[in-house]
Amino acid sequence: MNVSINQPTAVTSPNRATGSIAIGHQPPGGDAAVERFAYDNRIVRDFGVATIIWGIIGMLVGVIVASQLFAPAANLGNQYTTFGRIRPLHTNAVIFAFVGNAIFMGVYYSLQRLCKARMFSDLLSKIHFWGWQLIILSAVATLPLGLTTSKEYAELEWPIDIAITLIWVVFGINMFGTIIKRRERHLYVAIWFYIATFVTIAVLHIVNSMEMPVSFLKSYSMYAGVQDALVQWWYGHNAVAFFLTTPYLGMMYYFLPKMANRPVYSYRLSILHFWALIFIYIWAGPHHLLYTSLPDWAQSLGVVFSIMLIAPSWGGMINGLLTLRGAWDKVREDAILKFMVVALTCYGMATFEGPMLSLKNVNGIAHFTDWIVAHVHVGALGWNGFMTFAILYWLIPRMFRTPLYSKKLLNFHFWIGTLGILFYAIPMYIAGFTQGLMWKEFTKESVLKYPTFLETTLQILPMHMMRAIGGTLYLLGAILMGYNLFKTMAAGKLVANEEAEAPALPKLYTPTGGDTFWHRALERKPFPLLVGSLVVILIGSLIELIPTFMVKSNVPTIASVQPYTALEVQGRDIYIREGCVNCHSQMVRPFRSETERYGEYSKAGEFVYDHPFLWGSKRTGPDLHREGGKYPNSWHYHHMNDPTSMSPGSIMPAYPWLITQKLDISNTADKLTALKKIGVPYDDPTISYANEDLKKQAVGISSQLATEGIKVNSDREIVALIAYLQRLGTDIKKMETIQK
Repeated sequence: MNVSINQPTAVTSPNRATGSIAIGHQPPGGDAAVERFAYDNRIVRDFGVATIIWGIIGMLVGVIVASQLFAPAANLGNQYTTFGRIRPLHTNAVIFAFVGNAIFMGVYYSLQRLCKARMFSDLLSKIHFWGWQLIILSAVATLPLGLTTSKEYAELEWPIDIAITLIWVVFGINMFGTIIKRRERHLYVAIWFYIATFVTIAVLHIVNSMEMPVSFLKSYSMYAGVQDALVQWWYGHNAVAFFLTTPYLGMMYYFLPKMANRPVYSYRLSILHFWALIFIYIWAGPHHLLYTSLPDWAQSLGVVFSIMLIAPSWGGMINGLLTLRGAWDKVREDAILKFMVVALTCYGMATFEGPMLSLKNVNGIAHFTDWIVAHVHVGALGWNGFMTFAILYWLIPRMFRTPLYSKKLLNFHFWIGTLGILFYAIPMYIAGFTQGLMWKEFTKESVLKYPTFLETTLQILPMHMMRAIGGTLYLLGAILMGYNLFKTMAAGKLVANEEAEAPALPKLYTPTGGDTFWHRALERKPFPLLVGSLVVILIGSLIELIPTFMVKSNVPTIASVQPYTALEVQGRDIYIREGCVNCHSQMVRPFRSETERYGEYSKAGEFVYDHPFLWGSKRTGPDLHREGGKYPNSWHYHHMNDPTSMSPGSIMPAYPWLITQKLDISNTADKLTALKKIGVPYDDPTISYANEDLKKQAVGISSQLATEGIKVNSDREIVALIAYLQRLGTDIKKMETIQK
């Protein structure tokens, strides 16, 4: 470690009594000797550059994806670039590549300075950086190939999940090693959020990624149906909370006071909103599953805690905005602060809207519509994007010891980025309202006014075009930022090892007065703080998850529901591979409008063999849970080959490769064996004769298609997909037939 000893220098204690904490101030250190050391800026630079590059790529894919929603030909007729396959690529690139690298950039910069110590290990820093980039490249390589678990924001297959776990551990060791060797006794509020982020993401990732491997790049979720849905949205919502929110709050608490040259408004408020936020947030996941087959008690818990979440969320926003008290004149002149203000405003909007969307009457209209897309992107584009831009603009000139290349480009980026958010969000809100209301509208004769789902889709196409324009403006701003910052880097020289000095932390310390307060005592001990955060987030998690798994009445079984046949399993995997879940739900909610349109509402017992669940989160096309038997096999054949032939005006892409590609049945028995291990009751003969049974059913479908004038070999992928679609929702109809 690069350390030398020097005479002590004068330090100033922060004014704890007033609640204002000046970042970087030393605690009373007596006459401790000053140590010289160096901050590692190279790793910060590396993560910063990765943030810029992956951000532009992720946003570019987003614009392409958005364009396909009104011009499906934008996939160029290629199976690897269809909406279903590259939409997860966009979300993963933005969340884990753009935001992920930005988090590590901010953490590695601020943690060193808050701890007054170089990172624990340069080697671990490098392993962390390159490991994370390899994980991102793995996602880029596998998702377009259709190698996906289909679980939203957790689509990567099991070997990549293991790699994520290992790299996350490397990050944790490096972070805690730095904290342990710190020269500042007080752990600043930013570090609490970093610690809570680390431990919660670890828990979420491990629990949600429990899978049964079939082969090197194929697995099934360990959980089924309702239970899988609960785990997924416990993970999904809290990935938003603890990957997109808490680390950014930590960075806000560090960088905003630095940018404004003002202390944080309230230390006490930061304590309250930290503990309240991490305790309440973890309960809110079920609000993604309102009106579904999830037990009502779990839905109600999700609603109650979502409403309560407004208080701590706004506590963070208010603390940030009030930090700018007395510095608003700077906001007028400084575009970096403008980025921060818009980021905090978007955070406030998103965290007010989220609880409102958790109200059942609002959710009944908004869920499955573009309203949710608008809500998510106000947070992603405004909160995460704009704060990332602000930090990059603030960090790069300082680390390269040179002024920003162009302030005009900086200002232009701010305004074009803001316009991009407005052009994106407003049309999506309009589209969401339009969809939600059209789906539910009845005529005075009590029949659906818009019985054909496609009518509602075509109605919102102009809004989708506006959304693509907004995304393009936002992307253009990011490209200009990249140009501006790379020119800045070229004009300066990186201070790879930034010299610093600070007194060594005295080993003996006796807390007195306010230092004996429970939070103060806890925050000075990183591992008790880690354990405390873990306990707080586990309470809500266990109360929601355990009863759903252990109490059978939460998932009543239905005798007529049977496992999928071998051919249907293969067809289901094709459905997953093509990412159909990104546009179609498999959950008929107990609304009159939905039962009129689709049929009987969905029951929990219908999904007990669904590994993974496929309820979806957005309806660009109609729900498919009662699709079985609705149309003849030939309809599905023509619909997949040319959707407009069956649904004129459809924006669904064609899937001609399903008709020509041969179905891979080399792993059929392995798939059934894996499913058996996680609870699907396949017997040994069924597994042994899986392919024989598969071929027999396939020949039946092929023969039936032949009677309708369609010649297709029984070993084609389209046959398996038709078998699966024709099975959807039919088991419960058998029960109705028996009862009659």
